[in-house]
Amino acid sequence: MTFSNSLIQWYLQSKRDLPWRNTTNPYPIWLSEIILQQTRVAQGMPYFSNFLEFFPTIYDLAQSDEQKVLKLWQGLGYYSRARNLHQTAQYIVSELGGVFPNSYSGLLKLKGVGEYTAAAIASFAYNEPVPVVDGNVFRVLSRYFGIESDISLGKTKKEFTALAAELLPKDQPALFNQAIMEFGALQCVPKSPNCENCIFNSSCVALQKGWVGELPVKSKKLKVRHRYFNYIVVTDKYGNTKIQQRTDKGIWHNLYEFPLIETKQEEGFETIAPLIQNNFSFGASVDRIEEWNRIGIVHKLSHQHLNVKFWKVTLGDVLVDGVSFEQLKTFPFPIVIYNFIEHITD
Repeated sequence: MTFSNSLIQWYLQSKRDLPWRNTTNPYPIWLSEIILQQTRVAQGMPYFSNFLEFFPTIYDLAQSDEQKVLKLWQGLGYYSRARNLHQTAQYIVSELGGVFPNSYSGLLKLKGVGEYTAAAIASFAYNEPVPVVDGNVFRVLSRYFGIESDISLGKTKKEFTALAAELLPKDQPALFNQAIMEFGALQCVPKSPNCENCIFNSSCVALQKGWVGELPVKSKKLKVRHRYFNYIVVTDKYGNTKIQQRTDKGIWHNLYEFPLIETKQEEGFETIAPLIQNNFSFGASVDRIEEWNRIGIVHKLSHQHLNVKFWKVTLGDVLVDGVSFEQLKTFPFPIVIYNFIEHITD
C-alpha cells in the first residue's frame, strides 16, 4: 500500500471529530484556519464556537465593529489575525458580494491568507488538488523520507511543497491534506512520538536511522526581545480608573491597556514614582503610589518576553474621563491585563 493510501486509511480510523471538517462551506473553514494559526485545536475550539454563535455568516462578521471582534478574540494572541479576519470579511461582502474566491490563486489575494491557508481552504471547500505544507507536514515528510534540509530556508519550503504535490492523490486532495496534518498532530508529534505503534514503523527513514529526534532540521533561532512594562492603575475617590487604546503598530494594536511606562530594565518605586508624577496629569492630585501586592509577571510572546508590573495610583479627587472597574470588562484587553483586572475585581 502506498504512503498516501496508508495515511488516508489511518485518518479515516483515527481522526478527531472537529466541526469544521463536517462542511464544505468556505466561511467556517476559513474561520477555523485563521483561529488555528499558531494555536492548538483544544485552545481554538471555544473561540471557533463563539465566533460562529456571534457571527453565523460572513455578513454578520463584516457588519460588526472591530472592538467586538477583538473582545471575542481576547486571550488567543496574535491579534493581527482578528483584525485581518474582520477586514477580509468586509472586503468579501462589499467587493465580492459575500462569496469567497473558489480557487487557491483567488484565496491568496485575501488579507491574512497565506499559501498554507489558501491551500487548506481550496482543498477542503472546493477539493482543489493543491498541497498544504505546515509544521505538521514538514515533520511527517522529513522523518518518513529522511530529509535533512533546513526548514527555515525558503528553498526548503519549495522542496517540501513539490514532494507533497507529488504524493497528493488528485481525486482525494482534501482527504489527503487532512490526513497528513492530523497524522503530524496526533501520531508524528514533535517530542517522543510513539514510533512502536506507528503505521510507518517499518518504512520510516528517520526511525531506521535513529533521526526521529533530529528531524525536521531547523537552524534559525528566534531572537527574543525583553521589554519592561509598568502599568499605571489609577483609582479616584469614586473607584474609577483610566485606560487608553494602543494605536501604534506592533503588539496588541487597537486593544486597551492602562497608562504605560516602558523602561529599559526592571525598575522599583524610586524610579517609577517620579516618572508617574512628572509624565501624567490625571486632573487630580496624587495621594499615594504603591506597587500592587503581587509578583511581577513575565508574559511570553513568540518573539518578546514582557516583564509586567502594575502600580496603584490613588487620587484625592475625581478622575477626568474615568471608567469604572466593572466597565473595564467590556473592553478588549491583552490577556495579561484582563487576568489582572479579574484578579483585583473578584
